[in-house]
Amino acid sequence: MKPLTDNEIRAALVNCSRREAKQASLPHDLDALSWEELDYLGWVDRSNPQRAYAVVPVDDEPVAFALRASERTRKASAMCAWCEDVFATADVRLWVARRAGAAGREGNSLGTLVHADFSCSQHVRRLPNAMEGGLDPASLVERRIDELRSRSMAFARRVRDGA
Repeated sequence: MKPLTDNEIRAALVNCSRREAKQASLPHDLDALSWEELDYLGWVDRSNPQRAYAVVPVDDEPVAFALRASERTRKASAMCAWCEDVFATADVRLWVARRAGAAGREGNSLGTLVHADFSCSQHVRRLPNAMEGGLDPASLVERRIDELRSRSMAFARRVRDGA
């Protein structure tokens, strides 16, 4: 993922008003992140753990959006819809994003199950275990990375396009 600045992240927020984007809680030290090991950037708001943000590269442009934890579900043991790691299922939440534009203003939203700490990039890069044996480790990791990028991009496009 291409390194981003605070201003670039705020400008990329598609489902927030200008005021909300200005007030958005951003990650602390962006310069300290290992951007080359991130497929998307996601973080939980420090002041409100029910709110989070994600930035996903879509066609080489950042698409950022605000999320809120669903009130109906708590942290659960479920498979993340983005990385689909069948082993890291203990801390997955239902996150909901208001759609951008008119659809979002009408109350339309989109939900997805994602790790509560947005750690998908770490999960897809883990080496295969014995249950996944027989596959070339490098090609399996590369396939996982490609699939994570594809699924997170599809979600970001749906939020951005309001469709």
